[in-house]
Amino acid sequence: MKNKIRVLLVDDHPVVRAGIRTLLSSHANIEVVGEISDGTQVIPMVSELSPDVLVLDVQLPGLNGVEIARQIKSAQMPVHVLALSAHDDIQYIRNLLAHGAAGYLTKEEAADTIVEAILGIARGEQGWLSRRVASQVSLWTLNPNPAKRELTNRELDVLHEIVGGLSNQEIGRKLKISEKTVEKHVSSILSKLDVSSRVEAAVMAVQENLV
Repeated sequence: MKNKIRVLLVDDHPVVRAGIRTLLSSHANIEVVGEISDGTQVIPMVSELSPDVLVLDVQLPGLNGVEIARQIKSAQMPVHVLALSAHDDIQYIRNLLAHGAAGYLTKEEAADTIVEAILGIARGEQGWLSRRVASQVSLWTLNPNPAKRELTNRELDVLHEIVGGLSNQEIGRKLKISEKTVEKHVSSILSKLDVSSRVEAAVMAVQENLV
């Protein structure tokens, strides 16, 4: 390992970034090599700066943390990802870990824990999780289909019809609900599955046996 661990910070809140930068810069073995507030800048900056550890927020403008982690894994970029988020939503956790994140901490963690996680992840360690996150992962292990657990019965009904290729209007007629209600269910489904289109939702539903 290099003498100093090179860290790239990604968070769209300046105050949060400043606090993390101050924390990490005070450690003799850590060097903050850059900061980013917009998700679209992350991949180019990782290529340019070659950080050892990417401290990555989940919700970002431009490109979210899950998609960034996916692109890093797909491109086999030699950087370790530590998600540091205000959210402990199981879908975020599940997707980040599935796309190769070495850890997922919530921002309420003690400063020492964040530093220890970065040091450990730089050594190649995996599984740095906040207690709240570890609890979610335990539930996920007990129920291998967390997405299905999160969707309501009505949302599962709507998802089933999306897989069948029905339009919102057709779903509304079949389920005897208004088209506006269908739209709300579709929006909730896309959010919970962390996908951006009906097609992606349908593919995930089939792949993970949600319907």
